[in-house]
Amino acid sequence: MKPALAFRQPHYPKSWQELPNGDLVLSAIDSALAPWWEKFFGYHLLKIGALSQEISTLNCPIKNQVSCCTTSTIGQGHASIVGELDDLPIQEHSVDVCLLSHALEFSLDPHHVIREANRVLIANGYLIITGFNPLSLAGFNRFIPYRRAKQPWNEHFFSPMRVKDWLHLMGFEILSDERYIHSNLVGKMSNHFLAKGWRKFASNYFNNFGSVYVIIAKKRVLPLTPIKPKWQIRTGFSPVKVPSMKVNPHKNSSIHQK
Repeated sequence: MKPALAFRQPHYPKSWQELPNGDLVLSAIDSALAPWWEKFFGYHLLKIGALSQEISTLNCPIKNQVSCCTTSTIGQGHASIVGELDDLPIQEHSVDVCLLSHALEFSLDPHHVIREANRVLIANGYLIITGFNPLSLAGFNRFIPYRRAKQPWNEHFFSPMRVKDWLHLMGFEILSDERYIHSNLVGKMSNHFLAKGWRKFASNYFNNFGSVYVIIAKKRVLPLTPIKPKWQIRTGFSPVKVPSMKVNPHKNSSIHQK
């Protein structure tokens, strides 16, 4: 398995407009998460990263919604918290829902970013992760010489299966894993009937090869119930009764007289 660590400092985009067809990707993610927001309840929702900050969560009943960005990734929106994504300045077990949108590709240690999100989540909290699927038409851009030097194709993509393996190791339950946008995301999306027909055909028969994945997981914490030892009451000591070995003196004396 290839290491998840990046060997250079990735360039985290400040907005979706810095990514190719970023508005289209943002719209697809908003549509995918729209039916889920009403299912989340709690007190705190945390958006990790500048891209997560721009995702609409107006339909979520959680009132306290904050975003955490680094000083170099604060775009047009104002982050509620300024801090590192792999070292969140947030108390442990204090967040009900974490949104981590397209942050793993632009992190030095993506596995540690997920661990930080796991740390701040409460038991039975929700973690939402989106990213580029390397096994897709968009992922193949990383192998084309004149494209792999450009963002985001020059970054490290992680397959949904690998991300789910990380989540399983941390005790998460995968609730949903969907793929969207069957396109290479290069240039303007064509609305020609052939292009639209291909996207519809691919979404029906090649769904796993969508360019964008959306994973929703729930943090499961099994309670540890101490097992008390079963104490047995010791029965009272009762000595074994044996026949008496004493000799009758009268009987002995009668023997000697004979």
